Amino acid sequence: MARGSAFIAGLALAGGLATAAPATAADQVELTAPALTGHFDVGTTDLHLVDGDRADPWKPERRRELMVTVTYPADPFADGPRAPWLTRGMSTVIDQVLAGEDYLGVPAGTIDWPSTKRRAEIGVPAALGAPKPVALFSPGFGAPRETYSTIVDDLASRGYVVVSLSHTYESMAVEFPGGRLEPALPPGEGPEFMKKALDARVGDTRFVLDQLAKLARGQNPDAEKRALPWGLGRSLDLSRVGAYGHSYGGVTAGESMVHDRRIDAGINLDGAMASAFGYPAGTAYVPGEVTKRGLDRPFLLMGAEGTDENGKPQDHTHRHPEFDRSWADFWAQQRGWKRDLLLRGGSTHMAYSDLQTIVPQLGARVTPEKRAAAIGTVDPRRSIAAQRDYIGAFFDLHLRGRDQHLFDGESPRHPDIDFID
Repeated sequence: MARGSAFIAGLALAGGLATAAPATAADQVELTAPALTGHFDVGTTDLHLVDGDRADPWKPERRRELMVTVTYPADPFADGPRAPWLTRGMSTVIDQVLAGEDYLGVPAGTIDWPSTKRRAEIGVPAALGAPKPVALFSPGFGAPRETYSTIVDDLASRGYVVVSLSHTYESMAVEFPGGRLEPALPPGEGPEFMKKALDARVGDTRFVLDQLAKLARGQNPDAEKRALPWGLGRSLDLSRVGAYGHSYGGVTAGESMVHDRRIDAGINLDGAMASAFGYPAGTAYVPGEVTKRGLDRPFLLMGAEGTDENGKPQDHTHRHPEFDRSWADFWAQQRGWKRDLLLRGGSTHMAYSDLQTIVPQLGARVTPEKRAAAIGTVDPRRSIAAQRDYIGAFFDLHLRGRDQHLFDGESPRHPDIDFID
């Protein structure tokens, strides 16, 4: 279902769960990240950012602090260690979520996280040459940024500096330098809570853009002043900025564009554009400002298949306002370039996350029923390839002026992508 991320359930689980017995070493799986499709090698570094001008909306006695990951085109002659997919602290949190019977039900420790690596290398110098466009990524509600490396690292390999955010006290946990974990606060209910979360996300996005401007001027915005990769600041072209996100990260991208004209183009991956969704029928509907106003800049909707409250199959597109009124309302107001694409083939909401990469590698450890509930029945390789290609082609078109003609019509390369409009 395309509302709040399925990781919302994980928030409760992460607080104290795991009933499944720990896996033995012999049962562990070392995951393999899919190969990158772009021409660039990829580097990555984390930044600890503190907003001295903003009280934290969840803990007003503190200044707002964030962790962001900057993933960037790297010098092809440099060599560094591959980044862990998850740190030790975050792997413990994710293990708890995946072990829940309402989720995958695999024993904690099933995944050999210390041996599981991203394709990005830690701290290597940035690629030489012209500065690169910047893309900001926001995860689903409650989800950490670390669970989207499949689409983040690949976009960097195509020549973008990708800055992914975790939203502190909403993300199930955020790990700060020294191993300090800040878990999510108990989720509230109702439109007021979700609007507060959205406002915090927009504030985070705008603050990060401010810090990137400092970085581009040669300053080090990291709170601990840790060494930055060589050439990172000079690699940023902040005259070409995109935003994209999954689930509540999708409306974060659109809402941030309403409030900040530095963002030139955006993508919503299967997220309702409202703080109260009006679904099921008769419940409150509170659309976002982007839904009510539309945008004069390009915006892409990419939906998934789902089910309604009766278990009936339902496509998430702007043509189905009974399922998501916000997409229909946004579509009517959108003044800039727009497309609505549907990932078919048996997709689900979380097919836009790293679960599409992780679950197939767990094999028979995940029952067919739980696999289908988590990532659907779409072919994972085709799904990942389509997501990467359409995200990359969108930003190429609108940030670089390079038309791959992928939006001219449906492509035989991607049979699971339907053009709605």
